[in-house]
Amino acid sequence: MAVLGVDGWRGAWVGALLDGRSVHLLALADVTTVLAVPGVDAVAIDMPIGLSEDGVRACDVAARDRLKGAGAAGAVFPSPVRAVLGARDYAHARELSRGATAGRRAPSAQTYQLIAAIRELDDALGEPPDERVVEVHPELAFRALDPTVRDAKGTARGTLQRLRALRTVMDVEAALSDAPPRVPVTDALDACAAAWSAQRLAAGTAQCVGDGTRDSRGRPMRICW
Repeated sequence: MAVLGVDGWRGAWVGALLDGRSVHLLALADVTTVLAVPGVDAVAIDMPIGLSEDGVRACDVAARDRLKGAGAAGAVFPSPVRAVLGARDYAHARELSRGATAGRRAPSAQTYQLIAAIRELDDALGEPPDERVVEVHPELAFRALDPTVRDAKGTARGTLQRLRALRTVMDVEAALSDAPPRVPVTDALDACAAAWSAQRLAAGTAQCVGDGTRDSRGRPMRICW
């Protein structure tokens, strides 16, 4: 049973194709390429899918709460409201968000940098959405694999902690040794964590947070691992 974990990377995507313990890293140009990877039973992607029309998603709040005290609560960015996908620029995004939320919310500059990728994914999922594709968060996966993962990703300690966690479920060093050129180790490890989540989704053993609601395009507002 092959599954795919996906993480955004410089306007493109890093994929981790996992089958049993064997994992292979891929450089994928766009979401169409991601969804065209053959023989995949589940696709777990670290990117917002279901988007609120007027406020905070329950799954973001729950994910942040789970990561409090585990060194990663700040890794869960507030997802933009759906109106922001139509923004021309950052100022317009803030205007659209404030209009949709009665002035309560405006996306951070960091969140705005994800808008193009969120829009690309939203367009590619179609209607009804491709149910193979599920939103995940690598930090939830890493802590589920090993609660002692505490340090930030990209640090020496954090990198080693994540490698140790992934070694228990896949041959991660073999994947890294054969990674596409220029793929950063942080994105490669996040894609591998997403792939483990995809494996759990395909097996029916994944955990999810959210309130069970879907957005206006029928996408579930949930985060799984």
